[in-house]
Amino acid sequence: MKKLSAVIIFLTGLYALSSFASPKVSPNIVHEKVLKNGLKILVKEDRRAPVMVSQLWYKVGASYEHGGITGLSHVLEHMMFQGTHGTLPGEFSKIIAENGGRENAFTGADYTAYFQVMEASRLEVSLKLEADRMQNLKFQQKEFAKELQVVMEERRMRTEDKPQGQTYEYFKALAYTNSPYRNPIIGWMQDLEDMELADLADWYKRWYSPNNATLVVVGDVNAKNVFVLAEQYFGGIPTVNFKPVKNRTEVPQVGIRRAVVKQKAKVPYLLMGYKVPVLNSVEDDADIYALEVLSGILSGGSSARLASRLVRGSQVATSASAGYDMNARLPTLFLFDAVPVKGTTVKSLENALLEQLKLLKEHPVEKKELDRIKAQVIASSVYEKDSNFYQAMQLGMLNTVGVGWQKGEAYVEKVKAITAEQIQAVASRYLIEDHLTVVHMQVEEMQGAH
Repeated sequence: MKKLSAVIIFLTGLYALSSFASPKVSPNIVHEKVLKNGLKILVKEDRRAPVMVSQLWYKVGASYEHGGITGLSHVLEHMMFQGTHGTLPGEFSKIIAENGGRENAFTGADYTAYFQVMEASRLEVSLKLEADRMQNLKFQQKEFAKELQVVMEERRMRTEDKPQGQTYEYFKALAYTNSPYRNPIIGWMQDLEDMELADLADWYKRWYSPNNATLVVVGDVNAKNVFVLAEQYFGGIPTVNFKPVKNRTEVPQVGIRRAVVKQKAKVPYLLMGYKVPVLNSVEDDADIYALEVLSGILSGGSSARLASRLVRGSQVATSASAGYDMNARLPTLFLFDAVPVKGTTVKSLENALLEQLKLLKEHPVEKKELDRIKAQVIASSVYEKDSNFYQAMQLGMLNTVGVGWQKGEAYVEKVKAITAEQIQAVASRYLIEDHLTVVHMQVEEMQGAH
């Protein structure tokens, strides 16, 4: 991607009580249409400012890749800015800027998305350009070689030269056996080095089509006009016949997994993750929302348990957080990461985190604490309604991963219904040793250090 890679990579596995707007907080009318070629269009009218956000989401990301071709989705995202048969490399971004807009893209484990933020009357410019590169991307060796080097340098900067980033990558590869989530979004360096232009062209032909995409527009627009423009520019693009995606269900974990990673770092680091279900993997979603509230109790702000008890209370950690992405396409991890204070071992910090989980299993959360977390969810949902971009992102993401955008409307009410007993039950059911992976990052002394 261009500038958002760190954000998206970080988000895969580090969501902490993300929320969606409630219909009772404010109107949440979403207009939906599907073109004959399969393109789904979601429009939400928001007339508070004369701007719009247009996002095009493709149902493909790192979790669609396999060994030997990791990083394809991300490199293809870069190439989408490097010209079509009718535009020159970089011209897409230039046209958007000339129209007073900004644009970018991001690749995740389960999707690739492109967006423009512009004055509302410029929507047609955005849709015309996106439709062009959906079907007419030009694959040039010169541009491919340049972008591949950019991605490799990005990998070096964000992973190989960052002790915590490299440790997180190792942690995921250890935690998962056969789930595609074990692979990094940016790709393994060996796969990047072996990548060829033809690989990208094949990936593009396989996944970039209207029947594998969702167009989301939020802002000062008229839904009927958006549908007309979408039909005008996307309607003639042919569909692609997809082979069903192979079922890559993670094999059951039957015991704790541990590893030590040595890094040339200033401070040690701890990662812990428990295998947990997500909305896509269950019929009864009560456990999922209970895990979501549990992540908020542990890590929902400065008054949450990890910050108040381990950072400020016992002072065994300089930082400690928990996160859970309930909207992942495949079962994922309930993740903890923490940095011990000087003089405290990583093992002691691990024990302190486990003690907090033991307390949750043995003692129901008090009403006052639970009410505070729920109040934060409602307040957050109201605040996030101020962002056209966030509203569009939630619609696109939920639809693309298979959860369905309608689920967002139920989020607040589902969270409000969770009880202390449910939280206690999911902690005991899922956050158990047999589902746990632990990685200690130890500081490796520099040669010549005293």
